[in-house]
Amino acid sequence: MNLELQNKVVLVTGGSDGLGAATAQELALEGASVAICARGQDKLRAVAQGINASGGKALAVTTDVTKLEDLTRFVDLTIQHFGRIDALVNNAGKAAAMPFENISDELWAEDLDLKFHAAIRLSKLVIPHLRAVGGGSIINILATGGKTPAASSMPSSVSRAAGMALMKAMSKDLGKDNIRVNGVLIGFVESDQWVRKAELTGQTLEQVYAGLTPTIPLGRVARAQEFADLIAFLVSARAAFVSGCAINFDGGMSAAV
Repeated sequence: MNLELQNKVVLVTGGSDGLGAATAQELALEGASVAICARGQDKLRAVAQGINASGGKALAVTTDVTKLEDLTRFVDLTIQHFGRIDALVNNAGKAAAMPFENISDELWAEDLDLKFHAAIRLSKLVIPHLRAVGGGSIINILATGGKTPAASSMPSSVSRAAGMALMKAMSKDLGKDNIRVNGVLIGFVESDQWVRKAELTGQTLEQVYAGLTPTIPLGRVARAQEFADLIAFLVSARAAFVSGCAINFDGGMSAAV
């Protein structure tokens, strides 16, 4: 299937490892130019260098997505380097889950700033460029907890629920400009967070994944490449009539459709 991503330019936040890096690599393989950002400069540059060395086109911009000036620089450098923007993947974020009474005001503010406000600010910066090329795609990476929050799942479940509402409302506002907005709600996917958990708990990575699989109907943790395949489809012309959707990527785990 030709995704028609040649000559398209896609921004990916949180692109230095895990799902963001896998997404950038897959988009580049499909012919898109990718601009990736994250706070960790060395890992970010390594991902971009790998893409460029294999014949793709990647730009790495060290960015703190909670700072408007950094986001503005990320967008400006992308335009200077590639000349256009066709899609945005708001992927930056990290899990934070604990009982409600344990969450300080500072942690609430930090989580919302990273997962919610950053997506708002970057989307606002990107939308004029999407309009300039006749439309495009914005994808907010969320979590299934945004639909079905569990006990001790805050603040992440609340931030992700806000991101889902944002996605739906934006899709209504921006449809007239041929800008599609969707959300991908992840369950358990291979990523560096599980590597860190294995190190902290003295388990092997396989043991950590084995502990997650009983809750997943498909019986395994998702691969990062499978996530990247979905994102590549959603930003492509093959998904031209898909907008306002909160798509579960969880192997059937969530109780909500």
